[in-house]
Amino acid sequence: MKEIKDAQIIVVKVGTSTLTYPSGMLNLRRIDVLVKTLCDLQNSGKKMILVSSGAVSAGLAKIGFVRRPETIEEKQAAAAVGQCELMNMYDSRFSFYGHKVAQILITRFTVESDAMRRNAEGTFHVLLNMGCIPVVNENDSVSYEGIKFGGNDLLAAYVATLSKADCIINMSDVDGLYDKDPRTNPDAKLISRVEKFDDELFAMAGGTGTVRGTGGMKAKIDAALIAAHAGIPSMVVNGANPEILYDIFEGKTPGTLFCACEKK
Repeated sequence: MKEIKDAQIIVVKVGTSTLTYPSGMLNLRRIDVLVKTLCDLQNSGKKMILVSSGAVSAGLAKIGFVRRPETIEEKQAAAAVGQCELMNMYDSRFSFYGHKVAQILITRFTVESDAMRRNAEGTFHVLLNMGCIPVVNENDSVSYEGIKFGGNDLLAAYVATLSKADCIINMSDVDGLYDKDPRTNPDAKLISRVEKFDDELFAMAGGTGTVRGTGGMKAKIDAALIAAHAGIPSMVVNGANPEILYDIFEGKTPGTLFCACEKK
């Protein structure tokens, strides 16, 4: 855990299921704890980056949709409204603890275009040196299938490479990776450390995520693999109590640690 405990630039990803209630409305109590914890870690000398889902859900709640949107245009409209809601909420809460936030919205094209990638790297570098906490999301209001990341698990991995981060903490609605599905196997065991990405590992991943989220354990392993090849370790932990971040940076392993691959 030394590679995590001593990390200085940290990407924390929170999924929709962590940020919202089953109703789809924002879980304000949990968000307040998350923001306070991130600010405290920033105060300790670390540089925090937040990859936040929740724009579509926040938009649906704001607009008053009683059903999940079916068309791309409806989802993009909900994301456009919801992103304003998210950033207003984050700005007020981070400001309360004396910290500045900066919104960064990207698509896969940002990573694949050499010019845009260099611009994004420079933006992260300057913001972190200014003491800002970047709040990152996919640009869902204009994004389409060809340029989407396919979920914020993968987005967090690419944000970590763009920002030259030391680690990723993926906060989800699961405790980590189990050797079997814990929902149907009471004897399932939590795997605390993964050093090898092989077929056996991906066989443990299972299916997709929840109704409110797009991810699942497979997406988290895919993201961990991208980060690992970039020399960046990552952890999947349960985000029900965001103060779990303190345990992580005290050297504990409350979830699953995916080790970085050795650089050749």
